[in-house]
Amino acid sequence: MTSLLVRPQQPDPQGKVLEVTPESAGWEHVGFRVHKLTCGQRLEANTENREHCLVLLTGRATVTSGEHRWEDIGERLDIFEKIPPYAVYLPNGVNYSVEATTDMELAVCSAPGQGNHSPRLIVPNQVKRSTRGSGTNTRHIQDILPETEPADSLLVVEVYTPAGNWSSYPPHKHDVDNLPEESILEETYYHRIAPSQGFAFQRVYTDDRSLDETMAVENGCCVMVPRGYHPVGAAHGYELYYLNVMAGPKRAWKFQNDPAHEWIANQQ
Repeated sequence: MTSLLVRPQQPDPQGKVLEVTPESAGWEHVGFRVHKLTCGQRLEANTENREHCLVLLTGRATVTSGEHRWEDIGERLDIFEKIPPYAVYLPNGVNYSVEATTDMELAVCSAPGQGNHSPRLIVPNQVKRSTRGSGTNTRHIQDILPETEPADSLLVVEVYTPAGNWSSYPPHKHDVDNLPEESILEETYYHRIAPSQGFAFQRVYTDDRSLDETMAVENGCCVMVPRGYHPVGAAHGYELYYLNVMAGPKRAWKFQNDPAHEWIANQQ
């Protein structure tokens, strides 16, 4: 099994089924967790030195942090309803709690914070929706925390790829500090598949092939992208969703396509 593939586990006492930390990934910025909470179950934590974006993947919850309380938020009961999620931004150094008011799935996205922003609720009509690509390279984007919205480090976006289509394609990378052409961003891909017995493929590779891993991704798996190109292909008959978390030394998403496949972008 590849070192870049993280598989879900049985829930721990706080409902955690998957976790990527900077220590486990061998990098500096991105942290990612998934919790599956039953109705009435409560998650309590402190953001410590990291800003957080709590994404309600499915279900409803009451989220509290200090004087801020967002009561019974959430609308999407199934990820593949495709409506944008509710999310909560939290700065570093605050306590928070999430109490499930239905069974729910929660993504906890984190990166280094400098305390520059206040807690806030992100509601579905604030999430910009767009479509990229054409033909079998079409995918649908929902920007939860893009670089146009305030945060210290985090970038959070979800993508729906129709069955049989390619995504993050043509292959692109963001691992060189060369702004404005390219930025350094670590990235995680949290994959969900419908129907759930399906699979997708993701390749992570560098120009010199010192990193070159291809993974069969199943429902609930996470792929870590420390560097290199990282295209994804959805199998015929199986729709693919993924939640991307990105962060790096500068909060800018600037990428370069693989020169061998640049011609594909020029046709779109």
